[in-house]
Amino acid sequence: MQPEESPGFLLWHVTLRWQRDIAAALAPLDLTHVQFVLLASAWWLNRAGEAPRQHALAAHAGTDVKMTSQVLQKLEDKGLLQRQVDPSDTRAKLLRVTDRGAEVAERAVAVVEAADAAFFAATPDAKALLDLLRPLAAR
Repeated sequence: MQPEESPGFLLWHVTLRWQRDIAAALAPLDLTHVQFVLLASAWWLNRAGEAPRQHALAAHAGTDVKMTSQVLQKLEDKGLLQRQVDPSDTRAKLLRVTDRGAEVAERAVAVVEAADAAFFAATPDAKALLDLLRPLAAR
């Protein structure tokens, strides 16, 4: 089998190109891709009335818990997120996006959606692509 006939090889190259495009789109906002994912996830959960714990946010975003802690510290240092002691368990922290963090998250979501639209415009059938990706993402 030739490399260009391997789904894994092609997916690797597509992923690298997409990640480069997303990183470039987020650079003016001073966010890495993982910072964006965690900030946007916390923002979405906060808007839904939830103040998630770190572990729940990591599960929602699909990130490693230890790495999530380090990235949340960076977001907190930037003033985009606050970690508050959970009154029901003083060992746990509840995550709340600051007003500034909400503004940045909203702008970042728009930037990422535009980058996605541009990247995936080359796909002849977006619905078919989503139908192919969903079962792979659910594994």
